[in-house]
Amino acid sequence: MSAFEVPGARLAVEFSDEHGAPVVQLHGLTSSRARDRLLGLDLGRGLSGTRLLRYDARGHGDSTGRRAPDDYRWTNLADDLLLLLDRWFPGERVHGVGPSMGTATLLYAAVREPDRFSGLTLMLPPTAWASRVAKADEYRAGADLVERSGVEAFAAAGTGAPVPPAAADAPLTMPAVTGTLLPSVLRGAARSDLPAPAELAAVAVPTTILAWIDDPAHPLATAETLFDVLPHAKLTVARTPDDVQTWPSLLATDIAARR
Repeated sequence: MSAFEVPGARLAVEFSDEHGAPVVQLHGLTSSRARDRLLGLDLGRGLSGTRLLRYDARGHGDSTGRRAPDDYRWTNLADDLLLLLDRWFPGERVHGVGPSMGTATLLYAAVREPDRFSGLTLMLPPTAWASRVAKADEYRAGADLVERSGVEAFAAAGTGAPVPPAAADAPLTMPAVTGTLLPSVLRGAARSDLPAPAELAAVAVPTTILAWIDDPAHPLATAETLFDVLPHAKLTVARTPDDVQTWPSLLATDIAARR
């Protein structure tokens, strides 16, 4: 593992070089490379013969960060991603994959520099647009709870949330963000939304959208809207844990097809 400096943070980076297609893998809000692996969302485990860059977003996992909510806005996370691509894959087109906040980061980077991407795998797109308002309120309330009662209370409050059928086998895990930074991370997410559909309509990058059912934090409606507005998108919907187990092979197939 190595470290990469970006404004206001030092990112923990892991690079596996098997002399193949360049791939960058992101993770979701309050997660990390390690936590996504536990949750079964590490699609890179099914890859071989690639140059795979994994990293923890600022404030998450082994990366550092500041107590500054705007640092964690999705637009700023896209800045970090593009700096990483300039360092590890200069002048190359890269396949990007990531869930939820990772999907948002990839979309902002692709809106700015679509030619940097050979393909996208967008997993579990988060609440967006009309559905984002209530979620933002939830994040702000979560930040207040962490400041009052700590990370454990925040995690306990989340245990009552509905579990999507496709994630029924996932273990219980703690947020991969410290109590010092978690309020800022949550408030940054509350200040974020996906790019407008009109902006996304200009992202002519081959895209696979991987969604699942019955998850208010990652509603199927967002995935369906992305499928409608992105010019070269296909949508796969998981209903069981077995369906999710097919996702690494779907990613590997897409990368092989776009080389």
